Amino acid sequence: MNRRILTATLLAAALGLSACGEKAEQPAAGAPPTELTFSILSAENQASTQPLWQPLLDDMSAQIGIPVKPYFATNYTSLVEAMRFKQVQLGWFSASPALQAIKRADGEVLGRVVDASGEGTYTSVIIARKGSGVTLEKILKCDKTISFGMGDTQSTSGTLAPKTYLFTPRNIDPQACFKTVRAANHQANVFAVANGVMDAATNNSVGLLFAARQNPKVAEKVEVIWSSPPLPESSIVVRRDMDPALKEKIRQFFLTYGTGSDAAAEKQREVLKGLAYGGFRPADNTYLNPVREMEASEGLAVAKRSGDKAKIAAAQAEFDKVTADAARSRAENPPTP
Repeated sequence: MNRRILTATLLAAALGLSACGEKAEQPAAGAPPTELTFSILSAENQASTQPLWQPLLDDMSAQIGIPVKPYFATNYTSLVEAMRFKQVQLGWFSASPALQAIKRADGEVLGRVVDASGEGTYTSVIIARKGSGVTLEKILKCDKTISFGMGDTQSTSGTLAPKTYLFTPRNIDPQACFKTVRAANHQANVFAVANGVMDAATNNSVGLLFAARQNPKVAEKVEVIWSSPPLPESSIVVRRDMDPALKEKIRQFFLTYGTGSDAAAEKQREVLKGLAYGGFRPADNTYLNPVREMEASEGLAVAKRSGDKAKIAAAQAEFDKVTADAARSRAENPPTP
């Protein structure tokens, strides 16, 4: 992303924050907050997303004793910037923006999502319209005959994973490969492919699940022609400077949500079902090590394409450090189901 586009994006994010309402009055130093704001990526639209999340936020408010309101963002940059400027204190982040929140917004992973079957991963996919004749082989020909939809530049499944696992190993630059390249959210990409506006596009297994549930006639028009290796599922990120006692209340809320045997827990499981989740599990910042490795790998590939020896050396050093740190973390903390 060039500097002019980045500046415009950050300005739009700032304007979006101010437009979402007046900032809550800040409590005196040392006093507990009177309100928390929870950020949510509205990958579809707020009208369809808010009814899914509001019951969980209401339950959180009741359990921790502090009102929790939502902040819906339509892009990943807005999520990170909102936490960076303390407009939000916690939120639901997919893997790549969660890592950016840690690096740039004093964020900390509090827990991770598992799906209805208990899996803590999902996959990036490429979809094409059924019957269109568009195949992975045609895409990889790179002959500028295919129109292609990417995701947000900060999206793990929409951009990073397809580059890391499909395009970069084949020395393919999507911008030079396809007739046109357009970046959009997952819902827009499904509609674009289903309606023949784009020949193919990135998406993910969770996005397709929501598409099938909310727009079945549209979803049945597309098919998956490529899937990535497993990716870390979404996580709950909080500001690191949050009061430790409040942070622990929030942690316990998520880790126990939907786990009881009474009527309240059953109601919570229905909320989780609406979100296509099975619940939450403990996690810390090391949960995002696979994304760190993907980013370092992509950075090294870009440096090698540049031919700049200094850039290559720096990228190689970063790659070696990240992979060594990740290997050490895996040895010290074997993954739990």
